[in-house]
Amino acid sequence: MARHGLAALMLLAGLAGCAPAPIGGPGCSAMLVFDLYFGRSVPGGGTVDDVAWQGFQDRVITPNLPNGYTILDAHGAWMNPASHRTIQETTKVLIVALPDTQDSRTAVNRVREAYQTQFHQQLVGMTEQPGCGSF
Repeated sequence: MARHGLAALMLLAGLAGCAPAPIGGPGCSAMLVFDLYFGRSVPGGGTVDDVAWQGFQDRVITPNLPNGYTILDAHGAWMNPASHRTIQETTKVLIVALPDTQDSRTAVNRVREAYQTQFHQQLVGMTEQPGCGSF
């Protein structure tokens, strides 16, 4: 019995070393960091050109994320679930850190849905991670 208790205690001590370190330091607030992936290929063969992208950014992104964001040019690939073909395309990556609230998720999803609708996209890819920041 004592042997099992010792083994359990050692297991718990070992697992304690796996606990994530606290995020941030003084002045740091809990945030969510979102990365959104906007493919620029349009069904039927066109692309979302720079003028169309800038219009979308001005009309949709900035009003929904008024405190700031970062946009990067990239090249990506994804598998079309209908054709099972991997498609490569130019991409815009939007990075934004927001307070960890439902309002933040709602604002990000408005941007995603607007792009999908306006440019006939199946999906705007997104990742979300907890973070800590001060701005």
